[in-house]
Amino acid sequence: MAVALTEAAVPIDRQALVTRHNITWNDAGGRVALGNGEFCFGADGSGLQTFAGNSMAHWGWHSFPLPDGCTTDMVPATGAFEQRNIDGKLKGAVNSWMFDNPHKMNLGRLRLVRSGGRNLAPGDLKGLSRTLDLWAGVQTSRYQIDGQDVTVETCVHPQLDMVAVRIDSPLVASGGLEVVLDFAYPNLDKGGPWVGDFNHSDGHASTTINAKNQRLDLKRVVDASIYHVSIAAATGCVIGQADGKSHRYKVSAHGVHVLEFSCAFAMAPPPASLPTFEPTRTACAGHWKNFWMHGGAIDLSASKDPRWKELERRIVLSQYQLAAQSAGTWPSAETGLLGLDDWRGQFHMEMLWWHLAHYALWDRWAMGTKALDCYRKFIPTALELATQLGSKGMMWGKECGPEGRSAPWSGNHPLLWKQPHPIFFAELEYRLKPTRETLKKWAEIVEGTAEQMADYAKRDTTTGIYSLYPAMPPSEQGITKNDVFDLAYWRWALDMAQQWRERMGMPRDPHWDEVRNNLTPLPVADGLFVHSTEWTDTYTKRNFEHPDPIGVLGLLPPTRGVDAATAARTVAKVWTTWQWDRCWGWDFPWMAMAAARTGQPQIAVDALLKNSPRNDYDAQGINAGGPCPYLPGNGGLLYAVAMMAAGWDGAPPRHAPGFPDDGSWVVQWEGLKAAP
Repeated sequence: MAVALTEAAVPIDRQALVTRHNITWNDAGGRVALGNGEFCFGADGSGLQTFAGNSMAHWGWHSFPLPDGCTTDMVPATGAFEQRNIDGKLKGAVNSWMFDNPHKMNLGRLRLVRSGGRNLAPGDLKGLSRTLDLWAGVQTSRYQIDGQDVTVETCVHPQLDMVAVRIDSPLVASGGLEVVLDFAYPNLDKGGPWVGDFNHSDGHASTTINAKNQRLDLKRVVDASIYHVSIAAATGCVIGQADGKSHRYKVSAHGVHVLEFSCAFAMAPPPASLPTFEPTRTACAGHWKNFWMHGGAIDLSASKDPRWKELERRIVLSQYQLAAQSAGTWPSAETGLLGLDDWRGQFHMEMLWWHLAHYALWDRWAMGTKALDCYRKFIPTALELATQLGSKGMMWGKECGPEGRSAPWSGNHPLLWKQPHPIFFAELEYRLKPTRETLKKWAEIVEGTAEQMADYAKRDTTTGIYSLYPAMPPSEQGITKNDVFDLAYWRWALDMAQQWRERMGMPRDPHWDEVRNNLTPLPVADGLFVHSTEWTDTYTKRNFEHPDPIGVLGLLPPTRGVDAATAARTVAKVWTTWQWDRCWGWDFPWMAMAAARTGQPQIAVDALLKNSPRNDYDAQGINAGGPCPYLPGNGGLLYAVAMMAAGWDGAPPRHAPGFPDDGSWVVQWEGLKAAP
């Protein structure tokens, strides 16, 4: 294992580093994520969700009732209908239902309204100025309504799934402003300012459990989903039902100009006593200071390249966004906890790497371990899916919710690169904690994963060569045979699985060695890696979306059977020929990793800053590289820059080996770990 290369000689001023990228976004409808990793409150310019924004949690799932005529026994636990007999019409109905369910739901909406519940318009907020203080985790919005000053401070508690709000305005005292909490019936509309239908009163119930002493406790029942919501307001405030309408409640304060309240969401009833605004703000500030002071840091401010500040902004804000949205009990959706995406807020098992692997290099591994426990939870489903499809070991699903059932899609099973991921995660953890405990934790998963991989490769009885077929490569351009990235990933993962057996005092598995040593060679044409043995037109007709050939020595470490010189030529060719406007957010750090490993650091930096709509990062630092706000781009960026700064196994022995060594980039870093 390589030792991380030179850290900063003088400690980085982390507060200065972070706060120079505080988020200032003076757009009334722009949603900023305030979260604790498990729960996220999307706050708009008003400081609440007056014009846009959702309250979402990794535990907040909902499923619609099954279609007429369908019963629970018709729903395969794996999401696959192989070896099951079901009427064709009903099968189609169940398929559609499985794609839509479960889905993330909006837990509740908090809006600022005029007296009597009259809606505000974005234009009513004059002179809006709002800033998210990253060091403290508090958003402050200042503006005027009807010529009166309004200041709203908003923050999320680090341990409770709770938002705390302080509103200071003469309009509060006069009764001119109130806060309304209301609830929606879930829908799948991902394009509106809020998720859910707030005009749909049927199908869900809001039952008052307690309503006294500035406290309101509600039980929410939405079909089969149950959760709890509580509001605790400061002395002088009043909580009650709004306008006599179901699912709508208000908080107001007449005679005092400050309205303070906390609103908590939970699967079980919240605590009997909720923290008020000041203790919550203090806890929030302590949480974020601790986050920024521990783990890795990269300071680029001494660089001569004028792009340093934008790259540093992306690095800092990516850390914030993933800590706020992607450090919970389940893996993150592509769009995090901001809303719904095309995949209903479910998570993609092949994307887990892009969401969570960076935590290892930034020395924040504990922030990803709860989500990675999905592999352990999904063992029964993985075993069943492998058996169902005639394979040994554990076969991991594709697009999942907490049930572990894959949403139906033609590429679920042949999309292979999700399969070795748990071995990669196991090795990342072992590098951080090389103990018997770590080996035992991952042993069953590593063994079952490798067993399925070895069994999936099929031997040609004439040549003795093993092939991967059917195979849908990461580029998802169709089904092929022997795609280049999976051939490399199979080699690396089977090698690593054998190392795990040896670490545990077990003999190597001879079949795994046979498969690994006789896999089809990586496909090459004109001295370059190509998509697959069948797709040699990689650089003419298939040079769009994910450039799979660069991943073989980029995301993956050096592997026997992967020629480094060919990999270097491939990186240079892809860089000059690819249709970068058709790529996705993680393709740019994918390229940066490959360029760094193959000794082309200028390309590595240029890739991270490539001018492309798919490589844009918005005002709050979220990558725009998909059909939605796209957190895999943020996670990939963090993994790539950590590699480029702290190095990787076998990296050149110089400081920041993934950055150009020409004086244009001065990279101060600390607390990072070298990549495999």
